Amino acid sequence: MTDNPQEKTGAERVNPYDNRRDKGEQVEEMFDSIAPAYDFMNTAMTFGLHRRWRNKALRAALESLPGSTCDTVLDVATGTGDVAFRLHDLLPGARVTGIDLSAGMLEVARKKLLTLPPGEREYVAFGKADCLALPFHDNDFGMITVAYGVRNFGNLLQGLREMRRVLRPGGVLCVIELSCPEGKLTGLGYRIYSRHLIPAVGRMVSGDSRAYTYLPESIAAAPQRRDMAEVMRQAGFTDIRWKSLTFGAVTYYIAK
Repeated sequence: MTDNPQEKTGAERVNPYDNRRDKGEQVEEMFDSIAPAYDFMNTAMTFGLHRRWRNKALRAALESLPGSTCDTVLDVATGTGDVAFRLHDLLPGARVTGIDLSAGMLEVARKKLLTLPPGEREYVAFGKADCLALPFHDNDFGMITVAYGVRNFGNLLQGLREMRRVLRPGGVLCVIELSCPEGKLTGLGYRIYSRHLIPAVGRMVSGDSRAYTYLPESIAAAPQRRDMAEVMRQAGFTDIRWKSLTFGAVTYYIAK
């Protein structure tokens, strides 16, 4: 990754379907396609561990906040709203905004929103937006989260800089992303599981023959651990730390 936000590297070059169209357009199409099956597949392919990963990362981020609280939170690439709703649980008085490219995913999130008590729904909102051009003012949010989304950015550095722009001074960024285990045996098991089993099950459940093949390809191509921390530094973040969980299958990053 270079300081040039226009130069595509790593996962930015890995597209869901083809190399003829913009990556953002293809990511939107892909998530619209798999939206009905997304929550089931997320739970199935992580054996339910995604909740544990999410909770550990969010609690670490909250501990980094001044006073361990904030009044406005942005969840980028919110998908079906899993992280946004957990943020509402952890910060019940905060305004949580979830944004995503996919109208299909947002439709699922809004259906979940209707299950909240009427008095709580006003604290969570969802909208369609591009992470590379966030429709918010500078310094709008006290905390920003993005779970399993940065490897889908058409330009990672630009997306991180946009999040830096709308984050208040002293605010906290929390990135949760899948990563490749570094051990020889765990790495071998992960490659077999991610490159063969997940695509096969994904095709059967979602009906999209490419989405769950793109998944391991984009994970392998994305910057991880120290490399991801370096891209975050280039984007203007400081106090960057990261921690891998479950043999390195997922890594979360906290920065200010």
